[in-house]
Amino acid sequence: MLKDTWFTVQQIDDVTYAISEYGHWERVHSFLLLGRDKAILIDTGLGIDNIRRITDRLTDLPIDVVTTHVHTDHIGSHGQFERLYVHEADRAWLENGIAGLTIEQIRRDIARDITLPLPPGFDARTYTPFCGPATGTLHDGQVLELGARTLTVYHTPGHSPGHLCFWEADSGYLFTGDLLYSGTPVYAFYPSTSPEDLVASWEKIAAIPRVKRVFGSHNELGLPPEILPLAGEAAVWLRENGLARFGTGIHHFEGFSVQF
Repeated sequence: MLKDTWFTVQQIDDVTYAISEYGHWERVHSFLLLGRDKAILIDTGLGIDNIRRITDRLTDLPIDVVTTHVHTDHIGSHGQFERLYVHEADRAWLENGIAGLTIEQIRRDIARDITLPLPPGFDARTYTPFCGPATGTLHDGQVLELGARTLTVYHTPGHSPGHLCFWEADSGYLFTGDLLYSGTPVYAFYPSTSPEDLVASWEKIAAIPRVKRVFGSHNELGLPPEILPLAGEAAVWLRENGLARFGTGIHHFEGFSVQF
């Protein structure tokens, strides 16, 4: 485990790294995957510090950034990279601003409950989320080639319209972004979210075979694959009981929860 002044770098295997921001209340994880020909960076964190400073230490390969979804805590250092990819349904948020969130709310959220010294020059009062053009879009079922390594794209809306998960069959790694993680509730109560879509996406990833480790984007790093059938069962229960809708509150299950 390599610890930086802001980022904590943990090696998952010889060619896979988690880059975490434990000094912020959201405890965000981004993931760097090294192939033979290029690397993929899944999300770029909060933008409190420049994640490019870390990726440059880990690889000389060209890096493509793939975006699980366009929320502030996942696109913070997008501006440091040349090639940015996103699902079409979140593309407008990347290029024009995130729907339903004011800059005042974003700055309040970025500034609160910080437990590590902030990088020099960072000021939450002037923090502005990344806005800029995408290099291209990603779609459900697309296969991303890194050279001797491939990722499959899953469109999993609910937390955002264009939310994506990424599945690597060879390693058994499933990167679930903000669709599924432990510790704090998965959010699906904003006007821009969809409880119905989210539970359908839980069922979708629960059907992926041979998952060995689930990597959500917050809190605990790496969850056992048993969380997937539990999420599928939770989806059925929520739907059958009429709870997959706004205003029904927080629902707790074994190892995870959701707020509608």
